[in-house]
Amino acid sequence: MAKKQNKPIKEETLETILFNCRNSLRGRAAMTDKRDLLLTLVFLKFIGERFKQQKEKIRHEIVEVQGINDTDFIELQLSRPNQYMQDGVFFLTDETFWDKLILTSPTGMAIAFDTAIKTLDDNEPKLKNALPQQIFTKTALEPGVLKSVVDEINKIDPQKFNDHDLIGRVYEYFLQAFSINADKEEGEFYTPHSIVELIASLIEPFDGTVYDPCCGSGGMFVQAAKFIEAHGGNTKAVNVYGQESEPATYRLAKMNLAIRGISYHLGDRAVSTFSDDQHKELKFDYIMANPPFNLKKYAEYGGFETDPRWQSYGVPPASNANYAWILHILNKLNVSRGIAGFLLANGALDDSDTQGIRKQLIESDKVEAIIVLPRNMFYSTDISVTLWILNNNKKGGPWHGRQLRDRTGEILFIDLRTWNNDIYEKKYVRLSETEIDRVRQIYLDWQTENFAEYAEPELYYAAHRNEIQEKGYSLVPSRYIEFIDRDTEIDYKSALSEMSCKFDELKKRWDANETELINAFKVLGYGKE
Repeated sequence: MAKKQNKPIKEETLETILFNCRNSLRGRAAMTDKRDLLLTLVFLKFIGERFKQQKEKIRHEIVEVQGINDTDFIELQLSRPNQYMQDGVFFLTDETFWDKLILTSPTGMAIAFDTAIKTLDDNEPKLKNALPQQIFTKTALEPGVLKSVVDEINKIDPQKFNDHDLIGRVYEYFLQAFSINADKEEGEFYTPHSIVELIASLIEPFDGTVYDPCCGSGGMFVQAAKFIEAHGGNTKAVNVYGQESEPATYRLAKMNLAIRGISYHLGDRAVSTFSDDQHKELKFDYIMANPPFNLKKYAEYGGFETDPRWQSYGVPPASNANYAWILHILNKLNVSRGIAGFLLANGALDDSDTQGIRKQLIESDKVEAIIVLPRNMFYSTDISVTLWILNNNKKGGPWHGRQLRDRTGEILFIDLRTWNNDIYEKKYVRLSETEIDRVRQIYLDWQTENFAEYAEPELYYAAHRNEIQEKGYSLVPSRYIEFIDRDTEIDYKSALSEMSCKFDELKKRWDANETELINAFKVLGYGKE
């Protein structure tokens, strides 16, 4: 008898693991509690992995590099917190170390994890108010359920799931799965990696200060750090500042940045950037942001009409925050060299209520580039959005090793809405590395070359201020980029002749098939002889 072949074991994906967790918690906790519990477990798992890696690095340095084999000396060095903190790694005791926590009996696991959170909150300044307190006892899961979820999270191997932004990806998954705060007015979008990569590639935040006034889960900062590392930069030369109004997301951002050893300043509390700017006196070299689209009810704070952030350009509409975000970002930019890349809904490009502010922005040469992105790039909305680039220095000069020309009075328009070929997860679109490089090259060529006319039909066009004035200060790219009417290229006489020939051929084939069918029925005894 032939030996039965064993079926190959199907490799589990991160999404499979997260679905299993979600399935285990189905009906057992509120949606936000599920999210917080799972993200906290991922966080504890991840800092535990980094702690282990650092421990092995220290051991290797002592034994292999220094040639010291004194067991007591090695153990002493491994127990010193400063040996870990210098690389942004949290020093973990047994009560906070993942590998020890998962050995706890199921009945005591909830208390053990909550105790770990309290210990980290008390002992690590960077984690103060970052982790949800008492989340495990609050959800009151049956011991077996919590144990099954912990076992699933334990399958997440950082080497296997070497993702740009692991916590952000988990967060993105639950935005989709549970529709948490998916209302556009809540603004809790997770910005797709390819969009953040595009922004970073254009503004190049290699040094100085980086700011996000609505930082969400901190994904912008994480991706910017990845971009800096990929281009040989030093992430320690960058100081990160941000603000977030939603308390749970504020905690998540602190977790997300702390897990990677990124130095950050997110203010003392979760609060709206408009009502309480946590970095009021500071200006920044780079700003990256994905503000909530068309945010309403943002102006309900004292002193809105007289807020100094909009005194130079006009008071933005109280019914929609799009231009309030623009003016806030401009207000926070370093006056001599500041550059910003941020997303807004397309309506901001030609809104009649904000024409006066838009005119002032254009006349004062703050707008550098307008890039319309493809549809279906976000989980929470299918609309196409716009990437704005503001620049306080369009007069030219040295910049990151190259010489920029004077772009005064020009704005570069790019329309990427036909770039929707790289589809993932059934319907979502992302920009490929090749496409990001293409946009970056268009932008850099325009910045550095003295083009009298810089354009490619249906893709980009560099417009001069007088053209923009003539179009009522509209920033809609399609009003400047040439559109080719392909209908005028058709030879209708030839096309009709070709269609007629094809129709005649189809008619002949139809008649032949009909004859064959009639003959077949005759053979079977049907029809007349």
